[in-house]
Order: sequence, then structure tokens, then C-alpha cells
Amino acid sequence: MEEKTNIQKEPVIQIRKLYKSFGENKVLRGIDLDVFRRENLVVLGRSGTGKSVLIKIIVGLLKPDSCEVTVLGQNLLTLDEKGLRAVRLLVGFSFQNSALYDSMTVKENLEFPLVRNKKHLSQKQVDNEVNEVLDAVGLSQTINQMPSELSGGQRKRIGIARTLILKPQIMLYDEPTAGLDPITSLEINNLIGQVKEQYHTSSIVITHDLTCARHTGDRIAMLLDGQFVTQGTFEEVFASKNERIQSFYNYNFIQ
Repeated sequence: MEEKTNIQKEPVIQIRKLYKSFGENKVLRGIDLDVFRRENLVVLGRSGTGKSVLIKIIVGLLKPDSCEVTVLGQNLLTLDEKGLRAVRLLVGFSFQNSALYDSMTVKENLEFPLVRNKKHLSQKQVDNEVNEVLDAVGLSQTINQMPSELSGGQRKRIGIARTLILKPQIMLYDEPTAGLDPITSLEINNLIGQVKEQYHTSSIVITHDLTCARHTGDRIAMLLDGQFVTQGTFEEVFASKNERIQSFYNYNFIQ
């Protein structure tokens, strides 16, 4: 228990007073958030509430209207392009649609970020890294297949493998179970937990899926109307008497 307490005192992401609007649409309204080392934090909320906007700001894909964002000790808003690229290499972004290149085999998709960012590696080292992450996601047999030959769940796994190949310290998962059947969703949920244990990552999991939230989250942060209304374990969040939180729970029909 003492080790867990010490881990939780090490924030890897700190956000203060984050505001983001698109025209008249105020998406994020002054949110504060900490993510701690080796923690899976789930940001839970309905579609269109700003969950994906939040993680795009964390990796510098979107600029906030105002805020303080520190990632792995680096203030993102003061970094030049070179510094921002260095931080991005330590933060893996698993996109909702897996973002695989359709014209490349699985092996070529996995090689691409390595060849681009770690030019000093030999082909043998690249091959070893590819085999390691494929084994980690349980899809070694797909190495020579094209993305079109994979199921939706397999594409999700390969997308996660491609993110892991750069050995990020932080993983950002954008709706990891979207569009998947319940059995495949459970497999992805289990993989997210496995990634944390095997690669010692800290993670933000963006979802509106309560089953995903319950299985993957060490802590849940509930985002409603651009603000976090509560944070805690799954049980603590949904013990709330807040009618909006209860209606979200009931809408998902989770047993």
C-alpha cells in the first residue's frame, strides 16, 4: 500500500484552468486534472462533451484558449517545436479508428514510427521491436497481413502495438472500445490493463462506455458540460446522488 501512495504523489500530467471554445461553443470550461504515475485514469462522459479535445490538447494537436499544461515535467505552452516533438515521443496516442496505413502490411505499419524516429536502429533491432509488440498484443500471426484482412478488434490491437513500439511513458486511448462487440471490447479492456503492467505506463482512457470505465480505470473523472463534476473510483463516482451522473449510469444500462 505504501508503494501505491508514493506512486500517486508523482503526477505525469498536470492541467490547470483549461478553457477551450470553438466559436460560441464552450467545450472545456476551466478544468483541473492530475494523472499520476502508473495510473489508468478514465475520463468519462457522453459524446461531444470535450473528452477527445482534452487529450488532443495534451499532445499539442490542439491549442487551448488558456491553461497550464505540464507533461512529464515539461510546460507544453513554453516548448518550441523541437521540445514539443520530444515530449510527443514519450506520449502514445491510440486513435479511435486505429489510424493504420491501408497500403502497408502490419509489419510495415509497426516499422514506420521506428524508422522515422529512431534512425540509428539496425533492421534486426527493428524486427525485434516489431515482434515484441506483436507478441504483447497477441497478434504475432498477423505480421504479414494487410489492415483490410483484420477484424475491428485486431485493428485496435495493432494500433495499440504501433503506439507501444516507441516505448511511451504515457498512453492516451481515444474511445478504445467504440464500434466493437462486447467480447472484443472486453479483450481490449484487458489489454489496456496488461499494457500498464507490462510497460509501466500511465494512461488516460477517453470513453463513454461504462464497462470500459469499470474494467480499465484506477480512477474515474466524470466530465459533464465542460467541467469535471466528480472524481474517484467507479463505485465512488456512481454512488453520487447527482441526477446527471445517475442518468448517465442508467442510460448505459449497466448491471
